[in-house]
Amino acid sequence: MKTKAAVLYDTGKPFELIELDLDGPGPGEVLIKYTAAGLCHSDLHLTDGDLPPRFPIVGGHEGAGIIEDVGPGVTKVTPGDHVVCSFIPNCGTCRYCATGRSNLCDMGATILDGYMPDGTFRFHGGGQDFGAMCMLGTFAERSTISQHSVVKVDDWLPLETAVLVGCGVPTGWGTAAYAGGVRAGDTAVIYGIGGIGINAVQGAAHSGAKHVVVVDPLQFKRDTALRMGATHAFATAEEAAEKVTELTWGQGADQALITVGTVDEAVVSAAFDVVGKGGTVIVTGLANPEKLTVHVSGAMLTLFEKTIKGTLFGSANPQYDIVKLLRLYDAGQLKLDELVTNTYTLDQINEGYQDLRDGKNIRGVIRHAS
Repeated sequence: MKTKAAVLYDTGKPFELIELDLDGPGPGEVLIKYTAAGLCHSDLHLTDGDLPPRFPIVGGHEGAGIIEDVGPGVTKVTPGDHVVCSFIPNCGTCRYCATGRSNLCDMGATILDGYMPDGTFRFHGGGQDFGAMCMLGTFAERSTISQHSVVKVDDWLPLETAVLVGCGVPTGWGTAAYAGGVRAGDTAVIYGIGGIGINAVQGAAHSGAKHVVVVDPLQFKRDTALRMGATHAFATAEEAAEKVTELTWGQGADQALITVGTVDEAVVSAAFDVVGKGGTVIVTGLANPEKLTVHVSGAMLTLFEKTIKGTLFGSANPQYDIVKLLRLYDAGQLKLDELVTNTYTLDQINEGYQDLRDGKNIRGVIRHAS
């Protein structure tokens, strides 16, 4: 079949809309008609060269839609099911899935290469094989993906809102609640209020943090954070550190959560310095893997028993937490509608990403044509 898709051909190039051939589902695969896709900063890492993929590639890794067909052996979903995609596939049987760490599933090792678990591709055009970002390619009208990449959700939920729970919401929420271990009475500092950071705010607040301090240079994002559960908001790390010292009587924060779009040495150092004895720094944002961005005092790490750790998908469990968070939303205990700043058509994808770069969006969403 044919499908329209937004593709990247090289670093530094904008998305191009083209028509591609799409294979139908093979064993263990499903055909999905996407209804919505989130504009996440991780796709910008492809264009900026921070996470260079195998080109050409269909972008998009935050998606929701309806299953149209299934291949042999598919047991998780049937045609007509509403699903949210997990950008980390989860097989359920590898070492990491079997020990409750499905966010580290071995199937996720090749998500930037864009091919399926069997090493082949489903998008084709002009004599080339096109990869799919995170084995999903949500910037296409349709895609053929693994059944291990979908999570069935309640069909009364709006998919254009539920789509956010495929990446940004659980990553941010889990950064605070799971990886960070925020508890009642804690002081947490969050650096960067985008699609992930704003949900770290929600996760920290929901976990009972006494103080949720955010750092972002943009007034719009600081104001949004205050509406979503933050207690204090500052434009600079220095201002935040001064306030944290006051709030904690000099003890320092319990957690510092790094959710900026591109991590650098400065933000890691600020986060390390703001936590007190036994404090934890969580690095969720990404940077070029070849760049060394964590430079701290080993003596202070030891003497103050501080912890620096990374987290993928907020250390959440896709099959459980995607459903859990949507049911919190359904119960009015998690804000999702308020996260969507602007919506776009697939034809407007480059405009949407420019808005993200310009700091205009907490989260932009593409609504695919019905």
